[in-house]
Amino acid sequence: MDNVSRVLNNGREIVILDGITANFPGGAVTALVGPSGAGKSSLLRLLNRLDEPTAGTIHWRGKPLAAYPVRELRRQVGMLFQTPVLFPGTVKENLLYGPKAGHLDAPPDPAELLEKVGLDNDFLHRAVDGLSGGQAQRVALARALANRPAALLLDEPTSALDHDARDEIEALIKELQQKEALTVVWITHDVAQARRVAGMLAVMREGRLLAGGPADQMLNGAADPWVRAFLYDAGHPHDGCCRPAHDEMS
Repeated sequence: MDNVSRVLNNGREIVILDGITANFPGGAVTALVGPSGAGKSSLLRLLNRLDEPTAGTIHWRGKPLAAYPVRELRRQVGMLFQTPVLFPGTVKENLLYGPKAGHLDAPPDPAELLEKVGLDNDFLHRAVDGLSGGQAQRVALARALANRPAALLLDEPTSALDHDARDEIEALIKELQQKEALTVVWITHDVAQARRVAGMLAVMREGRLLAGGPADQMLNGAADPWVRAFLYDAGHPHDGCCRPAHDEMS
């Protein structure tokens, strides 16, 4: 991302993202953290053209993002949301939708996709509206993998799950990322989770990217005082979004 901004005009100008320059390294997990309203989801939506930047350029594999046909880009760059987005019908129908729409020469085996995400073949013919939250998120992940993506964008994929399901999905994504050498950008409001899953951290506040780099370096002494306070204060047990106290943010 090179000096990327997104501004809305609804009677007044609203700056959603402000001059962001960043690189998300290939084959690594980058956790994007920050308070609610920092612009994390808005940034993620630009990376597979769910939205478009007002200014600046984004490149993927050496080409401007705008040069990719949207369908081809989304085949290469999959996305997983907080709440699983599944189509009505069976698990198998969901898994085959992307390859059919993208006209893949050799569609993947749905049973193999389920095996990748830790579900057995019995799920193939189940209706998706009968799945638990954790099962539905596994199917959504399998559907994203059906297109054989090189990157995954994850928008708080475990925040709606209980702790056990969260731990299972975390472990599953980490294992798949390593096996497939996927590039992953993972939004989380939970800094403790970012510590567990990511090799790289990027911290946002009020539409700006304040800092980024290897997770261990960031956690052991980020230069920016607000970033340092945010990362360390967010280590306590919490419900909802962690953030420093008001006087630390001012």
